[in-house]
Amino acid sequence: MAKARQKSPTTPATRALDQLGYPYTVHTFVHDPRVRNYGDEAIAALGVPAQRLFKTLIVQVDGRQAVAILPVPRRMQPRKVALALGAKQAELADPVVAERRTGYVLGGMSPFGQRSKLPMVVDASVLDAETVFVSGGRRGVDIELRSADLVSGCSAVVAAITMGDTDDPV
Repeated sequence: MAKARQKSPTTPATRALDQLGYPYTVHTFVHDPRVRNYGDEAIAALGVPAQRLFKTLIVQVDGRQAVAILPVPRRMQPRKVALALGAKQAELADPVVAERRTGYVLGGMSPFGQRSKLPMVVDASVLDAETVFVSGGRRGVDIELRSADLVSGCSAVVAAITMGDTDDPV
């Protein structure tokens, strides 16, 4: 895996990874603006196993925002997210709040380069693959990096936070 090439899009996420010195590869595809299931679109466009493409969700945890990172086909289990972050309850944050806190749009939220430093938890399944994909900070831009770099670069807690495979987009 190589550092991003000159022609790769530069985003706050790629700049953050460059500052950390982590190797990564940028993968791009043409986003269809009619599509709202961004993760499934990326899986199909990139041709990667669904369990290796992780979505970044902004959650409300006891009244404050945090980040849950999990495979696209899996569904977040709010109670497990709360427990992993030392809280009592968690729920998805309002999309407007999520965009404002991260500086990213829905479908382009990266765990790297967010506007605000938020606590993060990554699903334990991240340890099942050597590399994983996360959003690169724009729709149609994904970053492949080592699983260990995702965890350490985000200072994330690793915990089982999902309910398993599902068609539910959350």
